Amino acid sequence: MMGKGLKWGLGLGVAALIIGGGSYAYSQHKSQQETKTVTVGIVGDSDRRLWEYVKEDAKKEYGIDVKLKTFTDYVQPNRALADGDIDLNAFQTVNYFDTQKTKYKTELTDIGKTYVTPIRLYSDKLKSLDKIPDGATITIPNDPSNAQRALDLLEEADLLKYDHSAKLPSASDITDNPKKIKIKEVASDQSVSTLKSADAAVINTNYALDAKLDVDEALYVESVDDAHKGYFNLIAARKGTEDKQAYKDIVKAYQTEKTVKHMKDLYGTAQQPAWGKYAEK
Repeated sequence: MMGKGLKWGLGLGVAALIIGGGSYAYSQHKSQQETKTVTVGIVGDSDRRLWEYVKEDAKKEYGIDVKLKTFTDYVQPNRALADGDIDLNAFQTVNYFDTQKTKYKTELTDIGKTYVTPIRLYSDKLKSLDKIPDGATITIPNDPSNAQRALDLLEEADLLKYDHSAKLPSASDITDNPKKIKIKEVASDQSVSTLKSADAAVINTNYALDAKLDVDEALYVESVDDAHKGYFNLIAARKGTEDKQAYKDIVKAYQTEKTVKHMKDLYGTAQQPAWGKYAEK
């Protein structure tokens, strides 16, 4: 027969296993619950409107609670992501992403494309491109990626030419300027306000939409083709976290035909999907 001491010891062991197993199951459940809440950094209210729909689908289809954190500039969201203050961000183009990774040495990675918004040249004073006078002042974004994008736009519009061998081109790299246009570099989030003083301004679409500018009244619109795929927007995560199922599910919740419809309803021609079959156009 088994001694009382041995029975007591086995009982303790079984109890410990049950308690330990319960603790492990609880910690696993808690961990799973934590991964179901994902904070996404975005820029501006125009993006928020679309993400509110994505939030609903992520919750309904995958049980993920998406929390949105809105930033007002293009620098903070990548810093916040790198520091772990947010889980994902969705606001930037491929070119801007690559530039920021190099500049700040951030360990971030692209986990899915979202949309493309052709950048545009706007004016409160002029009605058409051919009305831009000699000596006009045009403002462009001052961060390297968007500055190059603005110069590409102005070159495509036959207003100037610049040195394409420049690694991070700016206004100082302009080589041909027949109208002697004055290029003024400003922070992207200040570009709309420059319409009051400048003759025209190159403005990122999210800021244009936030300011209720009519994108169809722009003086010039960037082409959307293979040469401009660096301007497709993306969802970014920290390296090492990109395989989390919740993150993959958020990308799936975004990349749907429902999102395409919401995009068209919200933004008209200002924004176009940039994933799957849409990216192959």
